Amino acid sequence: MTHDDRLRGVLAGARVVFFDFDGPICDVFAGLPAPEVAKQLTALLAAQDETAGAKAAETDDPIEVMRIAHEVDAELGQKVEQALTAAEVEAVAVAGPPTSGAVEALQSVRSSGRAVAVVSNNSAECVRSFLEAHGLGGYVERVIGRPVGQPHLMKPNPFPLIGAAEQMQMDITLCALIGDSLTDVQAAHAAGATVIAYANKPHKADLFAEARADAITDDMQAIADVLNAM
Repeated sequence: MTHDDRLRGVLAGARVVFFDFDGPICDVFAGLPAPEVAKQLTALLAAQDETAGAKAAETDDPIEVMRIAHEVDAELGQKVEQALTAAEVEAVAVAGPPTSGAVEALQSVRSSGRAVAVVSNNSAECVRSFLEAHGLGGYVERVIGRPVGQPHLMKPNPFPLIGAAEQMQMDITLCALIGDSLTDVQAAHAAGATVIAYANKPHKADLFAEARADAITDDMQAIADVLNAM
């Protein structure tokens, strides 16, 4: 079975398509690098808790720094999360255009009669800000960002996908997620949705195959092409 056949099979069975944000729609930290944001958040954390700051200094992932802050203390976690949200909104303003093929994919999903939701571990604020700035808000029915103050409920936890399906009043088994990380594949499987893994880096295709993604593509345009040919 070819990649296109798998893609066609997943899309044919989906009434709702969930798009992850960072990767499939936008390269969030293209203009404001993630390690830079992680460093700022770590400094904020270290000023309150040296041990947590030292742990956070070992990662260059801003979302991981926020997780560490929440593990230490809920109030401190919220302070770091608010700073992360502000940084994400700043980052998407300088992130450049949408991912190649993303606009076409969104348009094709909608014109095929399917509904679209964005389900992201990034903040809903930064997702909405980017969609509005690029005139894409009209294609997206719902934006489900990370659960505020509850990082343990982010993907790979199925919670955001189950919540998104409920908001869309759709059985989760009729939903497909397009995501570019293993956490997306894991969350979709745990929720009972199908998953199209977007391999935007060469090494990811093997990882996704091993994780048994339902379909794999290295090009967002392929989603539009398959839908347009259906």
